[in-house]
Amino acid sequence: MFLHLIVYFVILKKLGTISLMLTVVATSANVDFDAIIQKVNSVGASWKAGLPTITASSIIGQYCAWKSPSKPTKISLHINSVIPEEFDSRERWPYCPTIRSIRNQGKCGSCWAVAAASTLSDRLCIATNGSFTLPLSENEIISCCKECGSGCHGGFHDKAWQYLVTHGIVTGGGYLSHVGCQPYEIPPCERVPSNSSRPNCQSLPVPQTPQCRTTCTNSFYNVSYSSDHRRLLNQYQLPNNTLEIQKEILTNGPVEAAISVYSDFLTYHSGIYHHLTTKEVSRHAVKIIGWGSEGDVPFWLVANTFDTDWGEGGFFRILRGSNECGIEDDVTGGTPLV
Repeated sequence: MFLHLIVYFVILKKLGTISLMLTVVATSANVDFDAIIQKVNSVGASWKAGLPTITASSIIGQYCAWKSPSKPTKISLHINSVIPEEFDSRERWPYCPTIRSIRNQGKCGSCWAVAAASTLSDRLCIATNGSFTLPLSENEIISCCKECGSGCHGGFHDKAWQYLVTHGIVTGGGYLSHVGCQPYEIPPCERVPSNSSRPNCQSLPVPQTPQCRTTCTNSFYNVSYSSDHRRLLNQYQLPNNTLEIQKEILTNGPVEAAISVYSDFLTYHSGIYHHLTTKEVSRHAVKIIGWGSEGDVPFWLVANTFDTDWGEGGFFRILRGSNECGIEDDVTGGTPLV
């Protein structure tokens, strides 16, 4: 049995000194996906499984959110908010195309940055009542935020939000999109069987982290790098409280969350996910855009970074209210500077 090591480097700053904590998680490459699919689809679970095109041995570079130390949480400013039974940011703010957009992180372990840039894009559009609608560049976070982690080899999503406060990021669309100042430089790949011409992620190596650049890389974009930056006024960690997370989304828009990834998540096809296997293989950053219930099963509505042919058009639903996979335990937001 081959063992793969997933390494989380947790950088702690205290009294001007930096200590490095190394956590090593061993995961087996020999996951029996056929057995997982049979189990999920035969026990009456609230979700359906399908065969992925990746294996557990390719987790490094696929899942990429490092676990941060505990952080102070935000005090609620939305005490009187009325929480609806269902909410979808796409319907509430239809003039914000980035909420509906699903990104493809490619083989780069950049979920921590992709989800952060996507969430800020949404929040900036909402804060400006739709006058700003461009996607922001995860490429700049991956390549230039050295304190955030290791680029395509993973990072801290909360550090990305701190970078958005102190430095900000330019605009940038998907790979070869010619949208914005710094479009994404990593080519997309496939994680599920499809008719797409994109290569199978399994067949690709983890790419080099893009070089940090202080100029626009898109020659079709006529705005200067220095004037194109958008920033956050602040960033904050939300408490592990379903109502507080709902209030935040309802008031300010989508939030970024980090989840523990279990081996059966790799087989997710549709429905309301809850893990049935106990093998935790890594962590992954995603964007929560809403919530609802199907029958008596409550769920979060979540945008992933695996393109639109994964899951439910690139989105997935996950059990709400029981901290499934830790989704309510590590939620980040921030206020755009407008």
